[in-house]
Amino acid sequence: MGVAVITALTEEGPVGLTASSVSSVGIDPPTLSFSVTRATGSAGGVLGADSYLVHLLDARHAEVARSFAVSGAERFTPEQGWAELVTGEPYLPNTRVALRCRTLHSLGVGSSVIVVAEVVGAVFGEVGPAMSYIDREFHELGETID
Repeated sequence: MGVAVITALTEEGPVGLTASSVSSVGIDPPTLSFSVTRATGSAGGVLGADSYLVHLLDARHAEVARSFAVSGAERFTPEQGWAELVTGEPYLPNTRVALRCRTLHSLGVGSSVIVVAEVVGAVFGEVGPAMSYIDREFHELGETID
């Protein structure tokens, strides 16, 4: 699975989480889906925000992905290189793409929430080696097999 960090700005400040469940849903309107395991903490902040950014990460961002995957880890540090879009969302400039989204639908399933989000904008950056999350580890993906 690919790896994303989803960020939002709340009244309490910036929040974010790592997600390996981001998937394309449709093209008209452009939509994606993701799930979170609970509607509290950072996930609750993202779910309650008017808009948020879904940063599609590559292998250069493994440490950022790790820090946003663990509760209590340091986030939004100057060393990680965070900025802010004019719309207020926390933005990691050197990612392959940051998709600005708003929630269209959400569905609670047990302790998880599945979100369908409309992509309302995109900021493109540089592309690095692809990364996936398999067996609870981040992996850099190799060459394409023809």
